[in-house]
Amino acid sequence: MVDSNSSHNRRTYLKTVGALGAVGTTGLAGCTRLGMGGGGGGDSTITVAATVPESGRFSSLGTDVKRGYELGVSKMNEQLDQEVELLIQDDESSADVVRQNLQQMVSNNDVDMIWGSFSSLLVTAGSAFAENNDLPFLGAFFAYEQPHRNEGYEWTYSPFPKSRDVARSTKGLLELIPEGERPTNVGIWEPNTGWGSEQADAWEETLSGAGYDIVLRETFQIGSEDFSTLISQSDSADVEILLSNPSPPGGITSVNQMQSNNWTPKVLKYVRGADPSAWWSALGEKGAYACMCPGWVPGLTGGGNDQMRSAYEEEYGLDEGQLINTAVGGAYNVAQVASQTVQAADSTDPSDLQSALRSESFETVIGSFSFENNGLPAEGELTAPTGQWWNGNQHTVFPDVDGEAAIDFKYPIPAWGER
Repeated sequence: MVDSNSSHNRRTYLKTVGALGAVGTTGLAGCTRLGMGGGGGGDSTITVAATVPESGRFSSLGTDVKRGYELGVSKMNEQLDQEVELLIQDDESSADVVRQNLQQMVSNNDVDMIWGSFSSLLVTAGSAFAENNDLPFLGAFFAYEQPHRNEGYEWTYSPFPKSRDVARSTKGLLELIPEGERPTNVGIWEPNTGWGSEQADAWEETLSGAGYDIVLRETFQIGSEDFSTLISQSDSADVEILLSNPSPPGGITSVNQMQSNNWTPKVLKYVRGADPSAWWSALGEKGAYACMCPGWVPGLTGGGNDQMRSAYEEEYGLDEGQLINTAVGGAYNVAQVASQTVQAADSTDPSDLQSALRSESFETVIGSFSFENNGLPAEGELTAPTGQWWNGNQHTVFPDVDGEAAIDFKYPIPAWGER
């Protein structure tokens, strides 16, 4: 395993944070330069290109992903013998813009590595570009497994829980409920996407095998603004555990419509849908009890969690009682993998980085893991944490960890008239 706390630093963390505070838009539109000097690539600089959704339907996560990348690059600058330059542009939540922006950044800079955006749609667009250009690619917020198996990935690695890990985490969450009180009726709202189908299959296989009854599995159009039919069908089927992976706007809309239709399940888990802070901003207490599986959740310990929390508070500040948003940790974890890869490779040659990604194990804020040759995290090595909204923050409820931000799983969700 690579040492994530390497002591051969070139500069102090405080000095790097000082540079970060002076970040501004330079040459390229949206180009963010975190290093103390930089030069657009070359032997003395490791250049990373990334896009994040600062506008469009995933924009509620864009700021958090960007902050995680920025904090991670600051840490890389402490750990590595080369300066790290991060280029970031807004992809407008569009796969086409992801490709256009990456083409521009790679054409104008000696890019050594590409980091992904948010969601399977945007991450796979970046991955395809990296594969065509033989550049190492790291992408979180990307639970979709099939591309790893079907696209012949050589350069794409995903340090992030996948559909199978999300399903196992859901089973673990439900097993926190005493057996005699445990609900059994599962409803799955399946988005009409490849990942929607894959995640629904993983939930059905895992939970059916554990003795749960799949009483409803219905497909809906991603981007839909009307969930009334699904709500009615779930009520009729006596759904107790509702699972889905909607977009954040869809998830928020559906909860408002659950209230107006006076129906709620006993357990609600929305992967991606309940990930952003916009969930609580839009729903307030209506959004309490909702669970999510965002890759990282406050409450986890080890792997640099303490350092990340301190760096975040110093750079961005936290109000009393406020916790770090989940996407920050997922993005920071990408930078940790990148840093440990460069240390292990002792080179920025793409083939050396690829060899390190295939052979090393990594220790990050989301856990310890290695990669399969197709870029999937090795099966069984990652325990996908499940978080739950409570008092305006997301807290780890599964696995059982002892971090200060971890809480006991709140179950069941009360009826609307009792909240």
